[in-house]
Amino acid sequence: MAKKSVIARERKRERLVAKYADLRKQLKEAGDYEALDKLPRNSSKVRLHNRCKLTGRPKGYMRRFGINRVTFRKMANEGLIPGITKASW
Repeated sequence: MAKKSVIARERKRERLVAKYADLRKQLKEAGDYEALDKLPRNSSKVRLHNRCKLTGRPKGYMRRFGINRVTFRKMANEGLIPGITKASW
C-alpha cells in the first residue's frame, strides 16, 4: 500500500488538472504561452501518474482494470473479476 500522503498528492493533482483544463485549452489555442506559464505546474495533465485504485501502487498498472498486476492476480484467483479465468491448455 502506498503512503496516504502520496495518494492524496496525486488526487490533488487530478483536481487541479480538471479545474484548469478549459482554461489551458483556451490559452493553448490563443498561443498565450506567458499566461500558461503562470498557471500551477500541477495543473498540467502530463504530471499525472496512473495508480492502482485499491492500493495506490504506481507500478504494474493495468489500464483496462484500473488496478496493478499484484492486486489483479489476487482478485482473479479469488474470482472477483468477471470474465477472467486462469489460463490452462
